Amino acid sequence: MPDDPIPPRDFATLYRATLTPLRRYLARLLGNSTEAQDIAHDAYIRVYPTVNKDPVENPEALLYTTARNLAINRLKRRSISPFAREALNLETAASSAPSVTQQVMARQELSLLEQAIAELPAGCRAVLLLRKVDLLSHREIADKLGIAVSTVEKQHARALRLLRAALPGDPGPTPETKANS
Repeated sequence: MPDDPIPPRDFATLYRATLTPLRRYLARLLGNSTEAQDIAHDAYIRVYPTVNKDPVENPEALLYTTARNLAINRLKRRSISPFAREALNLETAASSAPSVTQQVMARQELSLLEQAIAELPAGCRAVLLLRKVDLLSHREIADKLGIAVSTVEKQHARALRLLRAALPGDPGPTPETKANS
């Protein structure tokens, strides 16, 4: 009789017969073989109770329809996901540059620092700039200025003390400041 449903195959047979072609189909649809494997697995889990419980006329069609619907849902989620795999749109992405407020504050702090350095005694200022800007050692500074290393050390320490006192909100000496002096 042509109207009789096809006798249901057991699930293991359905699985073995459709696994590879279903994954290939989903990989073409999704463009990702790992996602295709996940969707195929989910489709088998959803179809399993139906195939085992009720006779299904065409279990392959049910499986492929279920897998296709799951893949479409995945594609929709991917398009609205905030963590999209596509490149970021630089016009709408948050900037990593400092905000206007941060820039203004940094300029004010720089201005205060420049003013404090300008007010240092000439010897302290010269030693400080050679040490912090030119990155010279105490020995190199002493040779360059024609003074003793101990004088360089004292001038450097004095310059740092005067700057700490001149700049507002300074927490005081830090281990790093002590190591660099």
